[in-house]
Amino acid sequence: MTDIKVPLREMRFVMREMLDSDKHYESLGFEEATPDVVDAILEEGAKFCENVLAPLNQIGDQQGCTWKDGEVTTPEGFKEAYQQFVEAGWPALPHDPEYGGQGLPPSLGTIMSEMVGIANWSWGMYPGLSHGAMNTLEEHGTDEQKSVYLTKLVEGSWTGTMCLTEPHCGTDLGILRTKAEPNADGSYAITGTKIFISAGEHDMTENIVHIVLARLPDAPAGTKGISLFIVPKFVPNADGSLGERNGVVCGSLEHKMGIHGNATAVLNFDGAKGFLIGEPNKGLNYMFTFMNTARLGTALQGLAHSEIGFQKSLAYAKDRLQMRSLSGAKNPEGPADPIIVHPDVRRMLMTQKAISEGSRMLVVTCAQLVDITHKGDDEAKKEANDLLAFLTPIAKAFITEAGLESANLGLQCFGGHGYIAEWGMEQNVRDARISTIYEGTTGVQALDLLGRKVLMSQGELLRRFTKKVHKFCQAEIDNEALAPFVTKLQELNKQWGDLTLHVGGKAMENPDEVGAASVDYLMFSGYTVLGYLWARAAKIANDKLAEGTAEADFYNAKLKTARFYFERILPRTASHAETMQSGAANLMDLDAEHFAF
Repeated sequence: MTDIKVPLREMRFVMREMLDSDKHYESLGFEEATPDVVDAILEEGAKFCENVLAPLNQIGDQQGCTWKDGEVTTPEGFKEAYQQFVEAGWPALPHDPEYGGQGLPPSLGTIMSEMVGIANWSWGMYPGLSHGAMNTLEEHGTDEQKSVYLTKLVEGSWTGTMCLTEPHCGTDLGILRTKAEPNADGSYAITGTKIFISAGEHDMTENIVHIVLARLPDAPAGTKGISLFIVPKFVPNADGSLGERNGVVCGSLEHKMGIHGNATAVLNFDGAKGFLIGEPNKGLNYMFTFMNTARLGTALQGLAHSEIGFQKSLAYAKDRLQMRSLSGAKNPEGPADPIIVHPDVRRMLMTQKAISEGSRMLVVTCAQLVDITHKGDDEAKKEANDLLAFLTPIAKAFITEAGLESANLGLQCFGGHGYIAEWGMEQNVRDARISTIYEGTTGVQALDLLGRKVLMSQGELLRRFTKKVHKFCQAEIDNEALAPFVTKLQELNKQWGDLTLHVGGKAMENPDEVGAASVDYLMFSGYTVLGYLWARAAKIANDKLAEGTAEADFYNAKLKTARFYFERILPRTASHAETMQSGAANLMDLDAEHFAF
């Protein structure tokens, strides 16, 4: 068994050396986010996650949550850990001081969420969903709603959920049936059933605020007829104290493959009192504030499980003795060599390392764009929102797919021991598996990327990003040390545009071409985005080594990992390119009746 450590040096490399977070915070007016404050947050956050949350991870998996008569008890230690989390002020970190927040950058909240996720993803979902509820209320709620609900969510005494899907509709929210009938007092009676509600019922806080999609009686059909409501577990009194128990009850808990420590609830709304957010029939638009927060949060899950698998398998590979190196004994005094000397084990470890570190670069890049959407000028906000619209489906889907691969490789490094529960590797794979499904499956994110974000913008959102890649390549074109990275990156950047034109042209004749190409297009995009980020990391490492540094080993490792990524992982783009260009016919020609005989 090995202890999980928060990778603070890697976090600081991305924040400070790649993305110049200190200057970034200063330029946006986050005056409290001084280097000393940021360092204190990183250090204290790491201590809490390593010492309090990580020891509860396996306990949560083994015990799970317990349901009885509509009430849920969380695993041993979860509630106490949450109280420590609230007392330390962590829920308030990135939120508006007007509602009790600390006014620190959202990207710092993201860094804290990564730490929590690495230590204990199941536990982290309880406060994690609250951030989406807070962001939704902050952007779309009334002053009264903010005063009553947002202040309690920010302080952490209440948590939030998102209630979207129902047993019959899955991702197709246009056919949801939950209804909202007007009450005489201006509230609404919410009736229906919602499923897959993470943190939907628990004993960690005194109240739970459900953000619920429902239909008004005269609503138009489809997604244009959905409204958004606040439905609290306990209806607050005018002074904010808890009032009557509302008509929302946890009917059962889902029996899941992983994340056992988090309560995934079936919620039954039986005339529950709800309060309209914003205007009628615009609920799905408002809910995208929550969903986009959750999608970036899920990208963190892919990163977290990749990091967990990497740390544990690296420690095991250094310690486990098995066979001799083909190039000669590396541990001649022992009965065998540690397995880290074997090339195939190196392949698995290097893949995990490249995925984990590259994913962190992408997540923090997105997080800093969120900072700009809060504090930048109008032009900067517009560019940041456009880049976020483009990068969010890539971050959510690509990082979770790559994170699941990485978690599986971590298990594989352990051989048979990886399949045994005590090592925690099979739990890591089970926990990681959901990340590619919820908050929009990989296929849904791929359609969003290619269909909505790229083709429907006539390629404008894609060009915003490829221009950045082009500028980087042009600036480094004469840098001999970066030539292997720049040459390949230029080639992929051009191919990205060519593939977009190819698929877009075919889609004009047959719309199924978009769906047929979309997942390969997303994966091609993800590998290319990480290629750009790894090339930037390689430049920083090369410059540091040229200057002379006391951390030569760290920067040499960065360069070697970048080379591995470009030579061993980035070539996967060729397969995705060929596959997406093969067209829709090989998917659609076989009659449904002929799939099996």
